[in-house]
Amino acid sequence: MASDRSADSAAAERIRRAAIEAFAESGYGGSSTRQITKRLNMSATAMYPHYRSKEELLYAIALEGHSSLLSALESADSPEASCTQRLRSVVAAFASWHAENHKQARVVQYELHGLSPLHYRAIAPLRHRVTDVISAIVADGVAAGEFHVDSVDEIVMAISSLCVDVCRWFPSRQHRDAHKLGEVYARVAERMVR
Repeated sequence: MASDRSADSAAAERIRRAAIEAFAESGYGGSSTRQITKRLNMSATAMYPHYRSKEELLYAIALEGHSSLLSALESADSPEASCTQRLRSVVAAFASWHAENHKQARVVQYELHGLSPLHYRAIAPLRHRVTDVISAIVADGVAAGEFHVDSVDEIVMAISSLCVDVCRWFPSRQHRDAHKLGEVYARVAERMVR
């Protein structure tokens, strides 16, 4: 793993941003460290004081992205609110995050196959925690009689899939405002649990 000092440096941040652009455009497998550093007018070896490999760079991007998404969902959830309001807030945050960060989201959702088994095992719990936020709200809503669903797991899978897919197509001619899109997805999710 990259050292804390190098991972937080301005150069490391620039390299991560360039890698996000490259991986989002060409995929992890279709991008080389040379292509990434060329975007910054750096030599290919300039990356190595910050990240020992392209895979370590992908891990840093995945860790940053999943942590940011989880933080957005946890911040949007208000346990004292009704389950309906909690679901709307969290789904709006989920979809909006994928729209606002569509390039990074595309990498963290569709390029994880490039991670080593060790790094994937570090990311997997974050992915589960994201799902757990929505699962808890839906389960609470069912227990409170606010939601009527056949299967909590299936609803959570459907909501998650809808929100994740935003990064594949956003922005479009019809949808350019991430927050408005989040509200659309919040209304859809509410209809799914009624």
